[in-house]
Amino acid sequence: MNLSSKQCVPCRGGISPLKGTQLHQLCDQLDHGWEIIDAHHLTKSFKFKDFTAALACVNRIGEMADEQAHHPDIYLAWGKVRVEVWTHKIDGLTESDFIFAAKAEQLVQSHEPSQNN
Repeated sequence: MNLSSKQCVPCRGGISPLKGTQLHQLCDQLDHGWEIIDAHHLTKSFKFKDFTAALACVNRIGEMADEQAHHPDIYLAWGKVRVEVWTHKIDGLTESDFIFAAKAEQLVQSHEPSQNN
Protein backbone atom coordinates (compact mmCIF):
# COMPACT_ATOMS: atom_id res chain seq x y z
CA MET A 1 0.00 0.00 0.00
CA ASN A 2 1.50 3.34 -0.99
CA LEU A 3 1.71 6.17 1.51
CA SER A 4 -0.84 8.45 -0.15
CA SER A 5 -3.55 5.79 0.16
CA LYS A 6 -3.13 5.56 3.94
CA GLN A 7 -4.73 7.83 6.55
CA CYS A 8 -2.85 9.92 9.09
CA VAL A 9 -3.24 8.63 12.63
CA PRO A 10 -3.36 11.23 15.41
CA CYS A 11 -0.42 10.87 17.77
CA ARG A 12 -1.32 10.62 21.43
CA GLY A 13 2.29 10.87 22.57
CA GLY A 14 4.25 8.29 24.46
CA ILE A 15 6.07 7.02 21.37
CA SER A 16 9.54 7.79 20.13
CA PRO A 17 10.13 9.67 16.88
CA LEU A 18 11.38 7.64 13.94
CA LYS A 19 15.16 7.58 13.49
CA GLY A 20 17.84 6.49 11.03
CA THR A 21 16.92 3.75 8.59
CA GLN A 22 13.19 4.05 9.30
CA LEU A 23 13.24 7.69 8.19
CA HIS A 24 15.12 6.99 4.99
CA GLN A 25 12.98 4.00 4.03
CA LEU A 26 9.84 6.14 4.29
CA CYS A 27 11.43 9.13 2.56
CA ASP A 28 12.43 6.89 -0.35
CA GLN A 29 8.70 6.31 -0.92
CA LEU A 30 8.08 10.04 -1.45
CA ASP A 31 8.47 11.89 -4.74
CA HIS A 32 11.69 13.75 -5.47
CA GLY A 33 12.40 16.87 -3.47
CA TRP A 34 11.24 15.95 0.02
CA GLU A 35 14.02 16.41 2.56
CA ILE A 36 14.41 15.18 6.11
CA ILE A 37 15.84 18.03 8.18
CA ASP A 38 17.81 17.09 11.31
CA ALA A 39 15.79 13.85 11.66
CA HIS A 40 13.04 16.17 12.91
CA HIS A 41 10.83 17.33 10.05
CA LEU A 42 10.09 16.92 6.36
CA THR A 43 10.12 19.83 3.96
CA LYS A 44 9.58 20.52 0.29
CA SER A 45 9.14 23.64 -1.82
CA PHE A 46 6.80 23.72 -4.80
CA LYS A 47 6.91 26.26 -7.65
CA PHE A 48 3.87 27.76 -9.37
CA LYS A 49 3.21 30.09 -12.27
CA ASP A 50 1.94 32.90 -10.04
CA PHE A 51 0.63 33.90 -6.62
CA THR A 52 -2.92 32.75 -7.33
CA ALA A 53 -1.83 29.21 -8.18
CA ALA A 54 0.38 29.06 -5.09
CA LEU A 55 -2.46 30.30 -2.88
CA ALA A 56 -4.83 27.71 -4.35
CA CYS A 57 -2.29 25.03 -3.45
CA VAL A 58 -2.10 26.29 0.14
CA ASN A 59 -5.89 26.12 0.39
CA ARG A 60 -6.01 22.56 -0.98
CA ILE A 61 -3.31 21.38 1.39
CA GLY A 62 -5.06 23.18 4.27
CA GLU A 63 -8.35 21.41 3.54
CA MET A 64 -6.59 18.06 3.38
CA ALA A 65 -4.78 18.84 6.64
CA ASP A 66 -8.12 19.35 8.40
CA GLU A 67 -9.48 16.11 6.91
CA GLN A 68 -6.40 14.22 8.13
CA ALA A 69 -6.22 16.06 11.49
CA HIS A 70 -2.53 16.61 10.76
CA HIS A 71 -1.44 20.22 10.35
CA PRO A 72 1.84 21.28 8.71
CA ASP A 73 3.52 24.64 8.61
CA ILE A 74 2.83 26.12 5.18
CA TYR A 75 4.75 29.11 3.80
CA LEU A 76 3.36 31.09 0.87
CA ALA A 77 5.27 33.43 -1.43
CA TRP A 78 4.75 34.62 -4.99
CA GLY A 79 4.92 31.47 -7.11
CA LYS A 80 6.04 29.14 -4.37
CA VAL A 81 4.84 27.16 -1.39
CA ARG A 82 6.98 25.41 1.21
CA VAL A 83 5.49 22.67 3.36
CA GLU A 84 7.07 21.54 6.63
CA VAL A 85 5.57 18.67 8.56
CA TRP A 86 6.36 16.85 11.80
CA THR A 87 4.44 15.52 14.77
CA HIS A 88 4.41 18.24 17.38
CA LYS A 89 3.25 15.91 20.17
CA ILE A 90 6.55 13.99 20.06
CA ASP A 91 8.68 16.75 18.48
CA GLY A 92 9.77 14.50 15.63
CA LEU A 93 8.63 12.35 12.74
CA THR A 94 6.08 9.52 12.59
CA GLU A 95 4.75 7.52 9.67
CA SER A 96 1.79 9.92 9.53
CA ASP A 97 4.15 12.75 8.57
CA PHE A 98 5.26 10.77 5.52
CA ILE A 99 1.65 9.91 4.72
CA PHE A 100 0.78 13.60 4.87
CA ALA A 101 3.73 14.49 2.63
CA ALA A 102 2.64 11.90 0.05
CA LYS A 103 -0.93 13.22 0.10
CA ALA A 104 0.29 16.82 -0.27
CA GLU A 105 2.48 15.79 -3.20
CA GLN A 106 -0.47 14.06 -4.85
CA LEU A 107 -2.62 17.20 -4.47
CA VAL A 108 0.03 19.43 -6.00
CA GLN A 109 0.75 17.08 -8.90
CA SER A 110 -2.94 16.70 -9.72
CA HIS A 111 -3.30 20.48 -10.14
CA GLU A 112 0.14 21.66 -11.33
CA PRO A 113 1.94 18.61 -12.76
CA SER A 114 4.33 20.52 -15.01
CA GLN A 115 5.38 22.96 -12.29
CA ASN A 116 6.73 20.51 -9.75
CA ASN A 117 8.37 17.48 -11.38
